[in-house]
Amino acid sequence: MTGLYERDARTLSSMSFLRFFPQAVTGGEGSYLFDEGGRRLLDLSASWGAASLGHSHPAVRLAVDRALSNQAGASHLSGANLPAVELAERLLSIVPERAAGRVWLGHSGSDANETVARAVIAATGRPRIIAFKGAYHGGTVGSMAISGHPAQEGVPKAGGLTLVPYPNAYRDGGPEQASARALAHLDELFAGPVPPEEVAAFFLEPIQSDGGMIVPPLDFFRSVETLCHRYGILVVSDEVKVGLGRSGRLHAFEHLGIEPDIIVFGKGLGGGLPISAAVGPAAIMNHRAAFSFQTVHGNPVCASAALAVLDTIERQDLATHAARVGHHLTTLLEELKSSHPLVGDIRGRGLAVGVELVGDAKAPARRETAKVVYRAFELGLVLYYVGINSNVLEMTPSLLLSAEEAATAIEILDRALADVEAGRVADNVVAGFAGW
Repeated sequence: MTGLYERDARTLSSMSFLRFFPQAVTGGEGSYLFDEGGRRLLDLSASWGAASLGHSHPAVRLAVDRALSNQAGASHLSGANLPAVELAERLLSIVPERAAGRVWLGHSGSDANETVARAVIAATGRPRIIAFKGAYHGGTVGSMAISGHPAQEGVPKAGGLTLVPYPNAYRDGGPEQASARALAHLDELFAGPVPPEEVAAFFLEPIQSDGGMIVPPLDFFRSVETLCHRYGILVVSDEVKVGLGRSGRLHAFEHLGIEPDIIVFGKGLGGGLPISAAVGPAAIMNHRAAFSFQTVHGNPVCASAALAVLDTIERQDLATHAARVGHHLTTLLEELKSSHPLVGDIRGRGLAVGVELVGDAKAPARRETAKVVYRAFELGLVLYYVGINSNVLEMTPSLLLSAEEAATAIEILDRALADVEAGRVADNVVAGFAGW
């Protein structure tokens, strides 16, 4: 019988693939996936953070079942439905006052970021946007146009886009020097080629996720916010991957000491179902009717799932849980570091953790990273890699990951690193998996 992975390759377009090993799953529960051979795979990715409550969570299942048993249409495009309205009300209640105007609902972080990018320019009349080098704001034409990730090289960028360095303490001489260098670059831009009065918005990631799980230096974004307020530039926080409890606080921007004007949610908001949201001032989010819509935006089933996710995060205080288990995870990783020369840096907040793998003189260990995730998969652990050099292991597990599961994951990772360092993983096993 043909295997599931082979059937997948024969039938589905590879344009939507980002594959690291021959993963083929038939089910999942909690922090585990089940493959077609019956193996239990400990999942440290949660589908890039989308399965925020793990797999088959009872609250999400119940909410979806109730919504489908008396389905309030499939959209809010041409009529109100209760789950979409209740979700919008909930989101408005959990964001800072300056952002609590209106909510736009979409399918993914990509369409939400694209919509915000279009809306800020149209509503303010300012033609420019600033974002960071290494930033990944999505995979649609409009969201790629304001991103700076090298995986999207060759994609046309927005005419008014300026990309600036994201401060990287590990590679830029420490937090103070990294911050000073990035801020000096901004000052030079505003004094010359980028008139600040022409900038509509500054898009930021509180942790630069796909760029390498980079945690910004303390107070860096306070300085950015001060600059933006001085010139009337809107601050947009992309919380798609690291928001809603993952960082150890409800919103990742809370660690930065700032209050964004617009906040973008996605991935984990739906607990595995496709839904996103952009929350911001009414003057921006109500710019014009029918400005950005798709037929099943505001889908009541997906909105119901999102409400269940938000209820569970609040009721079980999952932000605190993520902080506690995330601390345990990083402590174990720091212990691991001393015995593995490949491990260069460990960084993150809560259950958004990155492990940068390097060779001599911090040279990115790209090939070794691909081998580590492949070998970890063989040993029963699912995690992927990110970074502008494809050398950072990314951990974005279920917010309900237990301390025991974290310990098991590190035991497996320890073995995978040892096998790669000892040359026991051949080059040819990763040859067919391009990754990033």
